[in-house]
Amino acid sequence: GATYYLTFTGVPGTATYYALIMTVYTWIAKGAWFALGYPYDFIVTPVWLPSAM
Repeated sequence: GATYYLTFTGVPGTATYYALIMTVYTWIAKGAWFALGYPYDFIVTPVWLPSAM
């Protein structure tokens, strides 16, 4: 279903996928930022996240 769609819709599908992932990540990062009290994860994680994916 969704996986098949995102896999075979090319660039638009990929862009949508990354937008979704980054939106969710932003929510998590903000939560971590407030919980930890410093923006370490918010700064470092985005650097390796795209490479890991």
